[in-house]
Amino acid sequence: MTRKKQLSVFTIAATYIGTVVGAGFASGQEVLQFFGYFGLPGILGLVLTTILLAFFGYLILDLGRRLHADSHLPLVRYAGGKWIGTAVDWVITLFLFGGLVTMGAGAGAIFTEQLGLPFLWGSLAMIVISLVTVLTGIAGVVTSISFVVPLLLAAVFGVAIYTIATDPGALLSTLRVYANPGKAPVPFWPLTALLYASYNLVLSVAILAPLGSMSDARRLKIGAILGGIGLGAGATAINLSILTHIGRAANFEIPMIYVAGTISPLARIGYTMVLLAEIYTTAVSSLFGFVARMGKQGTAKYRWITLGAGAAAFGLAQFGFSNLVGTLFPTVGFAGFLLLGSLVYGFIKDRKVKPAVEAREAVLARQPTPAMAFEVAEELAGEGKDGNESN
Repeated sequence: MTRKKQLSVFTIAATYIGTVVGAGFASGQEVLQFFGYFGLPGILGLVLTTILLAFFGYLILDLGRRLHADSHLPLVRYAGGKWIGTAVDWVITLFLFGGLVTMGAGAGAIFTEQLGLPFLWGSLAMIVISLVTVLTGIAGVVTSISFVVPLLLAAVFGVAIYTIATDPGALLSTLRVYANPGKAPVPFWPLTALLYASYNLVLSVAILAPLGSMSDARRLKIGAILGGIGLGAGATAINLSILTHIGRAANFEIPMIYVAGTISPLARIGYTMVLLAEIYTTAVSSLFGFVARMGKQGTAKYRWITLGAGAAAFGLAQFGFSNLVGTLFPTVGFAGFLLLGSLVYGFIKDRKVKPAVEAREAVLARQPTPAMAFEVAEELAGEGKDGNESN
């Protein structure tokens, strides 16, 4: 029977990048806290993070392909089993909602600090446009995210190249002497690199799992590698830009807008618009992942949950952007170690049950429903224990 259209490598990579970048990434605040405060060792942290994002991104995409996942639930249940899978499921689901709240707060902060408009307007506009996009389903989500990503990368690399080229001495001086690890979430750069990869994977798994069912293994692997490299390169560009102006940039909630402002007022306005677009991509992916976990696309339940989640997120976003970024992300990073451990366990387990998985794939090829995907994930999680199949 006819399958879904195969996504291109570019779309896969761009969607992966788009689910990770958002208010924290594009603003420079995440990169500053997790890598910039370490100075030169932070560069090594970015290399480690790039490898982790490419590797685990592919594991998620490939499991999503083989389980024909419509949400992250079949994947985490297969990788972690009943108990750990359930715990990981709750971590992901709660953080997806928290990510939506944070993006709403980020839009409000930009409206206030950069545009001189009420905080309420920014968070409301972001939540409403995210609601409209998510109500169109996964196709609309993927299209919107993959469209925005090239704009972000162009803006980030443009600002970085100009900033470094015009004052390379300042960057070299910073790399030689600067280090302030006490301001990082944890004062040990390998652990912050793990935390950074962990919480970003928790956020992206809700999109990557169903995305995996929309292409073949080769494209998914290349897309994951390119996505990881793109994220690492973008974060490195942001890091070097901020370090060039670390004396002042570190004092701003949105350091990259300050850096862009050192180029010209027009560059500052342009980067502000790009930042809002990136906040939108993360808000959309967070909301979609949360709602897809709670209800099947196209149903009345799906629509009502979407509207309810948007209303609740709007209210909670009024607590502010910096408070949410500083506390929510590191906490979820630690909790996300459950996800990484489950994926490694699932990867190892897959080597033992691969023939059984391939047999299940033949059955799933007949356009499985989400319930079937979930059922098969439960069977595979218990492979080798009882051999029973659910109907």
